Amino acid sequence: MSKGKRYTQEFKIEAVKQITERGYSVAEVSERLDICTKTLYHWRSQLSDKPKPVKSSDEQLRIAKLEAELKRVTEERDILKKAARYFACNPE
Repeated sequence: MSKGKRYTQEFKIEAVKQITERGYSVAEVSERLDICTKTLYHWRSQLSDKPKPVKSSDEQLRIAKLEAELKRVTEERDILKKAARYFACNPE
């Protein structure tokens, strides 16, 4: 019993490009290339889902510390701006 047709990676990429970049519908491409629409949807999801890099716990900890420091420094800057405006309007 045959498992069906095998397609090259280049063929799959070009078929998906017709949908994503050239604006053709899945039905049009599947009819033109004689491929099941379900297969095209599968290829599209495979090729569009690029693995996202996972951040290590050290990086996450460093990012959290930097965000906290940024928040503190921003608050300090805002306080100094208000003080500068106050003393500029009320010289003694």
